[in-house]
Amino acid sequence: MPIKTYNPITPGTRHLALVDKSSLYSGSPCKSLTTGFAKKGGRNNRGVITVRSIGGGSKRKYRKINFKLSRYTGNAEVLRIEYDPNRSAFIALVKLDTGELNYILASSKMKSGDIISIGKDAEAKNGNTMQLKDIPLGFSIFAIEIKPKAGAQLVRAAGGYATLVAKDAGKALVRLHSGVSMYLNASCFATIGTVSNSDKYNISLGKAGRSRIMGKRPKVRGVAMNPVDHPHGGGEGKTGTGGPPVTPWGKLTKGAKTVIKKKKKKG
Repeated sequence: MPIKTYNPITPGTRHLALVDKSSLYSGSPCKSLTTGFAKKGGRNNRGVITVRSIGGGSKRKYRKINFKLSRYTGNAEVLRIEYDPNRSAFIALVKLDTGELNYILASSKMKSGDIISIGKDAEAKNGNTMQLKDIPLGFSIFAIEIKPKAGAQLVRAAGGYATLVAKDAGKALVRLHSGVSMYLNASCFATIGTVSNSDKYNISLGKAGRSRIMGKRPKVRGVAMNPVDHPHGGGEGKTGTGGPPVTPWGKLTKGAKTVIKKKKKKG
């Protein structure tokens, strides 16, 4: 969807650029597929802040997304495309052959009235959900299962996609957008296409108040703190200590490995 800009009639609209949602459904979400959403404010079960700069925000309802389409076989009609405040991608309300309503992640080309197919007999086209072994090589896919029937866990953010590179001996090689390649069971399901709302990353909120409405509080830079408060502190707000970037507790924040690979034991 295109980016919508505004006339600078106020300071907050001077640099404002948002995704145009005029084509999305403007009514309330499906009541049977929503539930209450309790805010945590970045605190754990003991009330201790474990994630900083979180708090406030508008009240919202959680939309129950069905990530386990692999349990169904047949066709589904896309009734409408909706905005979801709980995720970056848009969602689609679909009606299965059984008459059951479900929310799913919308693909970039999906629109109301489309018929999507799920299962082995599905055609390899945008929005259809199939097993990796039935998807042609080179296709872009999203909402990928890591284990068969476990539900989609990979590639669910706005604009995301992975590429099916190879298939051999019951395994499928999938290259993620980050460049990481993963071998998955070829029986795992995935949806063909790209996740909707790819322009999400081109928006400009225009003012701090819009971030507060989204539940994001101000973040203080480490170099602006005192040495007792942060390892980067003590540089009069301009420079750090000369060491690598770290968290307030001294852990590396850049360059550290985020995926730990288990080494195979010899013998």
